[in-house]
Amino acid sequence: MSWMRFAKDLYDGRIEQICILSDLERMKSEAEELRQLHAASTTESKDTLSAKTKKDRFDGQSWDSLKTSTFYDVLREHKDVLPDEIPAELPQDKGIQHEIDLVPGTKYL
Repeated sequence: MSWMRFAKDLYDGRIEQICILSDLERMKSEAEELRQLHAASTTESKDTLSAKTKKDRFDGQSWDSLKTSTFYDVLREHKDVLPDEIPAELPQDKGIQHEIDLVPGTKYL
């Protein structure tokens, strides 16, 4: 049976059961990883981070935490582009509109 035929029959439901032979140690290791992933996902979802996790993430974004980064010098050089606080609104429109022609002379739709 070809792989494509097997996949199609499995998807269509013509194959009700398959048996996969696996290394016992590898299987135990993978089962433990799945258990840990499941435990982590049920205790703390992406939307409900603990206060400590939020604080750690916030502290990790400070200038002091970036000192070990290879990009630190470049970031400090352009620190005026990276504000300390996020503005509450978009900047005022200055009336300048930039366009890039992918092929000279063409217009967008």
